[in-house]
Amino acid sequence: MAALAVDAGRAVPLETLMRRVWGEDPPEGARQALYAHVARIRRVLADDGDAAVHTPRLLRRDGGYLLDTDSQDVDLHRFHRLVADARRARRGGAEQVTMLREALDLWRGEPLTGLSGEWVSRMRDTWQRHRLDAVTAWADVETAVGNHAVVIGRLPELIGENPLVEPLVAALMRALYEAGRGSEALERFAETRKRLADELGADPGAELRRLHQSILHGAAGPAEATDPPPTARPPRSAPAPARLPLDVPAFTGRKEELAQLDGILAEGIGGSAVAVVSVLSGSAGVGKTAVAVHWAHRVADWFQDGRLYLNLHGFEPSRPPVTPAEALPRLLEALGVLPQHMPVGLEAQAGLYRGMLAGRRILVVLDNARDAEQVRAFLPGSPGCFTLVTSRNRLSGLIALEGARSIVLDVLPAAECRRLLVRRIGAERVMSEPLAVDEIVSRCARLPLALVIVAARPANEPRLALARLAAELRDAQHSPDGLDSFGDENTRTDIRAVFSWSYGTLSPPAARMFRLLGVHPGPDLSVAAAASLAGLPVEHAGLLLTALADSHLVTEYSRGRYVLHDLLRMYAAELAGTVHAADETRAAEDRVFCHYLHSAHAADRMLDPYRDPIALPPVVPGVSPEHAADHGAALAWYTAEHPALLAVVHRSGTATRAPDAPVWQLTRALSTFLQRRGHWSDWATAQEAALAAALRSASSAGEADAHRGLGRACTRLMRTDDALTHLARALDLHKALGDRTEQAHTHLDLARLHARRDAYAEALACAEEALDQYTSLGHRTGQARALNSVGWYHAQLGDHRRCVVLCGQALVLFTELGVPDGQADTWDSLGYAHQHLGDHHQAAACYGNAVALFHGLGDRYFEADVLAHLSECHRAAGEARAARRAARRAADILDELGVPDADGVRARLRRLGPQAAPGGPVDTPGDG
Repeated sequence: MAALAVDAGRAVPLETLMRRVWGEDPPEGARQALYAHVARIRRVLADDGDAAVHTPRLLRRDGGYLLDTDSQDVDLHRFHRLVADARRARRGGAEQVTMLREALDLWRGEPLTGLSGEWVSRMRDTWQRHRLDAVTAWADVETAVGNHAVVIGRLPELIGENPLVEPLVAALMRALYEAGRGSEALERFAETRKRLADELGADPGAELRRLHQSILHGAAGPAEATDPPPTARPPRSAPAPARLPLDVPAFTGRKEELAQLDGILAEGIGGSAVAVVSVLSGSAGVGKTAVAVHWAHRVADWFQDGRLYLNLHGFEPSRPPVTPAEALPRLLEALGVLPQHMPVGLEAQAGLYRGMLAGRRILVVLDNARDAEQVRAFLPGSPGCFTLVTSRNRLSGLIALEGARSIVLDVLPAAECRRLLVRRIGAERVMSEPLAVDEIVSRCARLPLALVIVAARPANEPRLALARLAAELRDAQHSPDGLDSFGDENTRTDIRAVFSWSYGTLSPPAARMFRLLGVHPGPDLSVAAAASLAGLPVEHAGLLLTALADSHLVTEYSRGRYVLHDLLRMYAAELAGTVHAADETRAAEDRVFCHYLHSAHAADRMLDPYRDPIALPPVVPGVSPEHAADHGAALAWYTAEHPALLAVVHRSGTATRAPDAPVWQLTRALSTFLQRRGHWSDWATAQEAALAAALRSASSAGEADAHRGLGRACTRLMRTDDALTHLARALDLHKALGDRTEQAHTHLDLARLHARRDAYAEALACAEEALDQYTSLGHRTGQARALNSVGWYHAQLGDHRRCVVLCGQALVLFTELGVPDGQADTWDSLGYAHQHLGDHHQAAACYGNAVALFHGLGDRYFEADVLAHLSECHRAAGEARAARRAARRAADILDELGVPDADGVRARLRRLGPQAAPGGPVDTPGDG
């Protein structure tokens, strides 16, 4: 009954009911048991019926059951409606107070008391959060109208049950202050701060800190009455993301489905305090992505805080589905998270993602999901957000457990098919040959994808008779096997006929380009990559892509980047895989690897010009590598090509034949970008593929480099045992190869690994070994970094004077070489050493130099990190005002960056008092 009541007035599919009652794996006989329960519920409803009022009924509808009753007869729905009405009422007025009181009075005990199961637990937790949001809103409104006594009487018990819910504490503090009990409000803050530190290692949030400061200065007042539930916008340093693909030109039909989405948006976000999830499902080619993207553009203005799009590639033959570990860093990057703030673990990334969406209106489009589990990590948990998921599957798990709304997209009705053709080729031609149009619609299986492809030719050939086009489709023949998983036999035959017919109309160069696009491993590609793929000049490749786009065989996904629909990619891959195309395909694979290798190497040199160069194989004839003009262009290139580069590495690293191309060189060129952007998991996966390829091709140099890269990635992921294994193996291989420079690099990597384990004696020994090798080789940049590291590890072991000497030598070298980030790191190390030697004036000067350099580099996180050191230095010198000023600057930067897990910096600033409570992570300073 509860599983029906939560959707009162809406049909609940049979499978959804079974999952809600029995979980994801219902027992044998669950369906018969459900029928028995339905019969009992109907008897109870009939026995309790009252002729004077509407009697709830249980009706069979749409493959499920509908509880036919007014939703306002269900306390859950009445609660949400009252809270929504209060949001629209006059702020701080008596009506708003009354509605919130009535909403909260509906809560009696625990929701779904006596029931168990995954769905029950999930719903219970969700509703409890909604209740706490409403309580906070009620408390602020009561305080605003002077009823602080009732708030003071009710909130302590709730806070005792939920001691870490900061908005409740803030509401109680405001009520206590208004009641003239400011000292008790300050005690509440102190208790909460201690509990947060003890249980979470965290400080109170910005809102609670501001309230605390206001009370201290006697400036606190009742909270401004806001729309309940309150939503605090998290600080951010980037503009609202707008990551939707281009809208579909001449979009036609689907009015009913678009209206359903509009209704779900209005009903969900306008009338409740939950994040809304909608699933748009249907077969391949039916137009799910087109509907989702078109609707997203239609409602974009409503989502003022951003629109995110993520293709999950759930059914793409050339790559595995996107995992949360791959996708979450990209979503966080789109939301403005800087690389150095990227959390390492998947759970921490998911928490940060949901935290950044909290209190904001953001639309998230998740395209081509394979199953519910692939989607769950990306679902927001806050009101104001709308997630639209497309999939070939129904995703019943999301519907059952997350309450997602389902829309099933069928093939286009015949009338809409004709309207689509009218939009593409004109009403006069469609009306003049109705029989031919009917045959075209039938042979396209009423799939929008096929219709758009077919319509492209008469749109470009005004004199082409539609009867002739229908006859050509009738005669089209093709027999590859790759589409056998799609649809029924008749649909497969029709879609193959459309593809082969359209392919047959292409010029030979355009047909060749289409075939080769099936070879490209990435989800999309640039014009330059397509040129190298086909061995053509860039201008010529651009013209061929335009011709394919005009025929609707490719789509210009964003400006200058092209993508194939999954079915078209299958078809192109089939054509490329035929026997007569084998040589052409192998040559294209070699060219595309060469393109990405040389392009990535050039971009890597822009990101890190001081990195040791490596000897690349010569450029394959026909390849036109891309060359980024500057640091910003290199970063933009990597960001756009990131998925394609990983796909190239994955395919090359798992090829059945030993690759001729050195995969390790490509992962080496990728490592700087992946490291700086925080894509640790991608980095490790790429290095594993490089290692597999190197072992298969018996490349000792490749194996050594891959082990070292994998060790560095594992260090970042805090997989320290794995990191030690890989770095030790890399060191052995580099020794066998006689590569002393790489041995020195690996020793420095081992030093950083030991430091992360707090084993500073081992770290010092490795760094000293690296220094000796760099010095004997005359490798000045390495020598400078090793000097700084050796000095820093001496300081960690208590020898601060030795640190000053060694880091002073490192600074001279970095200055001569013109390496600003090295200079900044070293000034920070020197500041730390002077501070611990008691020379606070000199330490402050060193820290000031580091702050200026980091500021000039645009590295605001490390600027804040050093400001925290500077603040401690001033405090130790008794310069309280300067300490507060530096701490406040650090806190402001970290608050602006909006990163919650600022463990190191936050811990240091916490010792300086409540005026400096920032947020943002910190890495080990001065380690080179």
